[in-house]
Amino acid sequence: MSIVVIGVNHRTGPLALLERVSVTVESLPKAIAGLTSRVNIREAVVLSTCNRTEVYAVAERFHGAYSDIRDFLCELGGLSPDELHPHLYSQHDEAAVSHLFEVASGLDSAVLGETEILGQVRHAWELAQAEGGAKATLNLLFRHALETGKRARTDTGISRSTTSVSHAAVEMATERLGTLQGRRVLVVGAGEMGEGIAAALVSAGASDITVTNRTEARAEQLAARVNGRVVPFHDLTQVIAQVDVLLTCTGAGSVIIDSDTVRNARLGANSELLIVDIAVPRDVDSATASIDGVTLLDLDNLRDWAAKGIEKRAVEADSVRVIVSEEVERFTIDVTARQAAPLVAQLHEHAEYIRLAELDRYASRLAALEPAQRAAVEAVTKGIIAKLLHAPSVRLKEDVGTPSGERNAAAVRDLFDLS
Repeated sequence: MSIVVIGVNHRTGPLALLERVSVTVESLPKAIAGLTSRVNIREAVVLSTCNRTEVYAVAERFHGAYSDIRDFLCELGGLSPDELHPHLYSQHDEAAVSHLFEVASGLDSAVLGETEILGQVRHAWELAQAEGGAKATLNLLFRHALETGKRARTDTGISRSTTSVSHAAVEMATERLGTLQGRRVLVVGAGEMGEGIAAALVSAGASDITVTNRTEARAEQLAARVNGRVVPFHDLTQVIAQVDVLLTCTGAGSVIIDSDTVRNARLGANSELLIVDIAVPRDVDSATASIDGVTLLDLDNLRDWAAKGIEKRAVEADSVRVIVSEEVERFTIDVTARQAAPLVAQLHEHAEYIRLAELDRYASRLAALEPAQRAAVEAVTKGIIAKLLHAPSVRLKEDVGTPSGERNAAAVRDLFDLS
């Protein structure tokens, strides 16, 4: 049994492909159930962000799991294997562990060291736990990943300066315009990314901020935090006619601002409009870029812009890689330790708890037994438990540190519900 990761990210696939294989929050439970129902996959966590869609799995057979996950992504995006294959990457065992730790540390992000990914990794894991996709092996793996991500940001300067995609989007807009002071800005979306954009706008000196969102109450909460104002989502066209900058980051899953909307809104406008769309899938129709006086930037532009700053933090990245290497070794040691004596002891404790509970259940019937008879019952029930658990206990100890040992340990924890 192996830990595997298979997916597509901003380095291996274009934005148009990432859009097709992205998984909405609402679709994640179904995705996890579908993956874990496949014969080669024992556990699964799906991590889908603006930079990647990855499946982390505990696989019975690597090649079988690869095919299962590839087929899942093909079905998700309406792609053939030949279309997807050039953009697909896969790692297993130690390489897969290292990859996740690098992701959690911000090393694999378009914006090097960005902090949003750590929360996204946590959310993906928690949802998989709730849906039964993450069990003993992936729970241990993701717990270590979060610890690695926190240590990377505490012990190095990897997350100084630009710390999120939201922050980077505002910095890119500022660089493009020279300043945001005095600019009329519209933020479309009041979720986590919208909050990050709004906070970055204030830091960049923007003071004329308007917020719109399908759920107006959330827009009002965000606007109050940045001293902005709210407009109803259905008035979007009117507002676009009045602003200089539009930043959008909803989780709508499809285009919500088409080119006709922007074209009609800008009729007669005497100023230019900068649109920055960091949603995946994109919120803004790509044809909008052809409208006179409108500049449309998306995640592809953001990645090119962010790449310029990577060299400045190369030393910090090297320090994080050292941390990742240390944490991969710590994870391996932890896995080995969990396979042997502690698990055997826990298994015996669980069996003893059940034995005592059964004796207590029949206490009234056993009350009339003589002391010698009672002792015989104790000896017989203990002997049965010992004989039943002897072979599994020996096997767990003998196979520690091997793929077979890892598979058996995970199976024992799952079958007997041992934490």
